[in-house]
Amino acid sequence: MKSTRWDHRLGVRADDRNLVGHAGVVLLRRIADKTGLTTALARALPQGTGPGWRDRGEALVMLACAIMLGATNVLEAEQLQHHWRRLFPRPISDSALRRALEAIDGPVAARVERVRAAIRRVVWTMLALRPGGFPWISVCGRELAGWYVLDLDATIVTCSSRKEGAAGTFKGSYGHHPLGAWVANTRECAAMLLRCGNAAANDVADHKSVLAAALRQLPLPIWSKLLIRIDGAAFSHALLEHLQALTTSRRRVRWVTGWAINTADERAIALLPEQVWTCALRQDGQVHEIKGPDGEWLSYQVAELTGVRDLTGWPEGMRLIVRRVKPSRRDAKKLTAFEKRTGWRYQIIATNIPAHHGLSGVPASGQMWFVDALYRDHAEVEDRVKAIKRVGLALLPSKSWQLNAAWILAAALAADLDAWMRLLLLHDEPELAGAEPETIRMKLYHLPARLTAHARRRTLHLDRTWPWAAAFATAWQRTTELPAAP
Repeated sequence: MKSTRWDHRLGVRADDRNLVGHAGVVLLRRIADKTGLTTALARALPQGTGPGWRDRGEALVMLACAIMLGATNVLEAEQLQHHWRRLFPRPISDSALRRALEAIDGPVAARVERVRAAIRRVVWTMLALRPGGFPWISVCGRELAGWYVLDLDATIVTCSSRKEGAAGTFKGSYGHHPLGAWVANTRECAAMLLRCGNAAANDVADHKSVLAAALRQLPLPIWSKLLIRIDGAAFSHALLEHLQALTTSRRRVRWVTGWAINTADERAIALLPEQVWTCALRQDGQVHEIKGPDGEWLSYQVAELTGVRDLTGWPEGMRLIVRRVKPSRRDAKKLTAFEKRTGWRYQIIATNIPAHHGLSGVPASGQMWFVDALYRDHAEVEDRVKAIKRVGLALLPSKSWQLNAAWILAAALAADLDAWMRLLLLHDEPELAGAEPETIRMKLYHLPARLTAHARRRTLHLDRTWPWAAAFATAWQRTTELPAAP
């Protein structure tokens, strides 16, 4: 057979001992060490004695790094470490990694969560000191300065074997139904609760538990301002009462959630005069329009429903904002009789954001079009869910509930390290800072390198023609400039 040109006289030898695969692990491990996470975890996890004993804090950090680089179980995490032998001469075996996970029972998990909260406070202090300061989200071109935004959402983790807690889900699949909370400002996963597959989407106790765990994670200052966003799947009277009760003398809590529409709501919508409807806006402040079936442009519209719908018994100061849009063909089977009669599809939003004052410091944030855009911005949490499912959550590797819960905690640590690395080291590289997990792995984490030693110094050599080599070198330099953890 005729050979191709590129492989003429090409040979392959597995004989170079100075190569480092997946060199991006040095950025994640350096962040863990500089923030104090590695040392703090070593104190939180139970330790032993003996010449073969491995530090379980280091083991958990290395597992988190391996998960971020694509490991889906402890065996793959051990195998990945063989790419890093020149940097970390003593790889941690899969059995040692498994023992580290087995050690994370209820009390130990609580200590690890306290460690995460303490290190998060250190990281947020570093963020406040970086160029540009702490990241505040923007909606409709308005920056929510001073507002910390917490998004809650649940997801389905399917499995093909009988694992503890696995059950049929509301979507007809089989697996687990974890519930998580993310900080929209920093994209950190603040809390993740493993739940059975048949757990209800609007389980109030689970939402209270996740909210409490997330609030313990947030290093909020005194007189803080917190915004909580939850989609309509979690709607319940008890949850709205709980959200309302979160406001204290030292913490102001505003919330915006979905609302399950019933016949009473439809009767109230029918009373709205046509002139009260106004155009909805996109996140860039432009009118939100969609092309209709005949090629015409149709605008989304919003209106205030608060004064029409009877809200007796609901939280004081609660408002209802209704949104309508011309239904698409795929919505035809889901329309109610009222929607078919009016020719519109409706969605209602509940919030305690005052109409006149809005969010303090944010102009016009009490207007119904702003509240509508603020709620729709919550859809970004779907990207956070997809990201963490690509970072360890998509496959729970054990039949044991306790081991899977510990694995989820390790995946949350991996997501933390990735978020902190982007925020602290890549804040001026938008292409990398906002990249999907697969993208940043390809561009930064899976970058091969060659390790040399000279004059008692080691140097990691990167391919200078790689488009993101300069960003990698800059990120490493910034890790050396980070202040040492206390």
